[in-house]
Amino acid sequence: MNPISALGAWMLAAVEEFGQYAVFTARALWGIVRPPYRLRNLFRQMEFVGNQSLSIVLITGAFTGMVFAVQTDFAFGRFGARGLIGSTVVLALTRELGPVLTSLMVNGRVGSAMAAEIGTMRVTEQIDALESMAIDPVQYLASPRIGASILMLPILCAAFDLVGAMGVSYVATQVLGVNPGPYYARMEWFVDPDDIWGGMLKSAVFGFIIASVGCYRGFTARGGAEGVGRATTRAVVASGVAILVVDYFITVILAPMSVNRA
Repeated sequence: MNPISALGAWMLAAVEEFGQYAVFTARALWGIVRPPYRLRNLFRQMEFVGNQSLSIVLITGAFTGMVFAVQTDFAFGRFGARGLIGSTVVLALTRELGPVLTSLMVNGRVGSAMAAEIGTMRVTEQIDALESMAIDPVQYLASPRIGASILMLPILCAAFDLVGAMGVSYVATQVLGVNPGPYYARMEWFVDPDDIWGGMLKSAVFGFIIASVGCYRGFTARGGAEGVGRATTRAVVASGVAILVVDYFITVILAPMSVNRA
C-alpha cells in the first residue's frame, strides 16, 4: 500500500471511529435526562469520582502552588515585583493549572478505572446479559459515570484552587518573607470570580471528556484481558491529549471576554 492510500485509510478509520464515539456519547447524554433515573448509580459514581479523588487533588494543588511560588519569586525578585507573586500564581491556578492538572490527575485514576471496568464487563459478556434483560447498557453504565464526572470535576477544581492558593500564600508570606499587605491587596485586585468560574467551566468539559472516552473505550474493548489493557491505555492517552487540545480552544474563546472585562 502506498503512503497516500495508507493515509487515506487512516483518515477514514479515524472519522468512522469519531462518528461512533459521537453516537455513543449522544446516547449516554440522552440517557441522563430520560427515565428510568438510576440515582443510586449516579451517587455511587459521584462518590467514586469526587470523594475518592479528593486526596490526590488536594496534595497536587498544595504542592503545585508552593512550587510555583518559589519559581515566581525567583523571577519577580530580579526586578522588585515580589508583591505580584500571589496574583500571578493564583491567576495561573484558577485559569489553567487548576482545571488542567485536576483533570489529568483524575483521568489517570478515574478514566482508566472506567475503561477497565466496562471493558472487563464487555469481554466477560456481562453487557450482553444486560441487553438480554432489556436494560440499555449505555444508560445503565455510561450515563451515571458521565453525569458524575461533569458534576464532580468543578468541585475538585475548586478544591485544587483553594489549597493551591493557601500553599502559595504560606510559602510567599511565611517562607519567602513577602509583605502580606501588598500581597493580599494585589491578589484581591487582580483575581476576579470570573477567573474561578471559567476554570470550573473548563473542568466540567474535561470531566465529560474523561468519562465519555473511558466508557467508550470500555464498550469497544475486544480480545480478553489483553484487549482490556489496550482499551485502558488508549482511554487515558486519548483523554489526556483531548484535554490539552480542548483547553486551548476554550482559552481562545474565553480570552477576549477577560480582555473586555479588564
